[in-house]
Amino acid sequence: MKRREFLSLSAFMAVVAACNDLTDNDKFKDTSDTVIVIGAGMAGLGAARQLRDKGYSVKVLEGRDRIGGRVWTSRFWPETPVDLGASWIHGVKGNPLTKLANEAGVTRIETNYDNYILYKTNGEVANAKFRSRMQRLFDQLVKAVSRQAEDGMTLRESIEATPIWAELSAQEKQQIMHIINVTVEHEFAGGIGEMSAVNFDDSEVFGGEDVLFPDGYARITEYLSRDLDIQLEQIVEAVTYGDDGVTIKTNQDLFTADRVIVTLPIGVLKNGTVKFNPPLPAEKQRAILTIGAGLLDKLFLRFPKIFWNEKVEILDWISEKHGRWNEWLNIAFYTGKPILLGFNAADYARQIESWSDREIVADAMRVLRTIYGNDIPNPESWQLSRWRLDPFAFCSYSFNGIGASADTRNTLGKAVGNRLFFAGEATSEDYPGTVHGAYLSGVNAASTIMKL
Repeated sequence: MKRREFLSLSAFMAVVAACNDLTDNDKFKDTSDTVIVIGAGMAGLGAARQLRDKGYSVKVLEGRDRIGGRVWTSRFWPETPVDLGASWIHGVKGNPLTKLANEAGVTRIETNYDNYILYKTNGEVANAKFRSRMQRLFDQLVKAVSRQAEDGMTLRESIEATPIWAELSAQEKQQIMHIINVTVEHEFAGGIGEMSAVNFDDSEVFGGEDVLFPDGYARITEYLSRDLDIQLEQIVEAVTYGDDGVTIKTNQDLFTADRVIVTLPIGVLKNGTVKFNPPLPAEKQRAILTIGAGLLDKLFLRFPKIFWNEKVEILDWISEKHGRWNEWLNIAFYTGKPILLGFNAADYARQIESWSDREIVADAMRVLRTIYGNDIPNPESWQLSRWRLDPFAFCSYSFNGIGASADTRNTLGKAVGNRLFFAGEATSEDYPGTVHGAYLSGVNAASTIMKL
């Protein structure tokens, strides 16, 4: 869950410059080029929309049977859409997604992260004094880590190397690890044992509140996709590029174009399921290896009635096992429907992804019964994500592994010659791991092509 607070002046000016580029028709020379966009997620749709609106011949190839990529609104419960992928616009002030949502007339609801309740491991409600002491210890640890962190260290190594960590009791460590899980691992989708100690939060942010979509995030992707040439279930297998253009081989056909924009998630690039001929430059391959493929999974439980505090937005529980159902979002607060959304990130999410649906639900219910008692009802139905096992993603979103930084992401996003272009949240120098980062990367790739 994102807790982003501000946007730097330099980042703001970069956004303004990108938008100004797209409104200056004199800078665009030739719309006769044909462009293929690989992927109908936010980056791909953003790129295709810009090119199509400027008169380019654009075709989008999407391996799934739907658009949106990691923006995935399920309508399994027809009257209550739920987002199994992205949920929020993170920071509405100056955010390009706010403009899109306004244009599309999409309803949004603010999330107040201070409207939460914290449960101890035994299910008791933690009082203000308990919460305040937890936060104070966490703040002290953060300051110590900022002094301790060095290149080559994971965040866990830097935490455990601080003098304050050695002085904490087992219970205090458990409490601090809870905060780390819900504010760091959920935020960046990486485990503290794999994230860079010095660059794990190397990103810019927009100001303002975070907002949810009660009608589903897909309202944005549907708006962007209007009148675009999108071919679904075209699973890209190989991309061949050279002086004469590009050829894309899918499971169904061969496609040729002058240029291609690749918006494959970092997990797919790491997995190597799409072959590039010639192989990608060595520096880009190193960037793919260094950037982490993070995991944040969701479980929606629908109950016959609301048995929790309907007026509280976030339900936190200090787990005995790190990362186990530490945070829940009260969907009833926003929709009135008896639905809870549980999150799992990184190590624990990877551990349970191979379990059956019923095993995952049973594990979650043991936690809820610890908090609310054994008499609470079983869920009537559920929906869950398994992003690491998704062959079109192999991750939720990226994080900075050891050695990764904004420069690494910039390298990943660099064009290869004037034929092969890259976009996606993992290529975003300023806004990795966000939908707006994905969208802006697509806009920037389209702008680069239009200036050739």
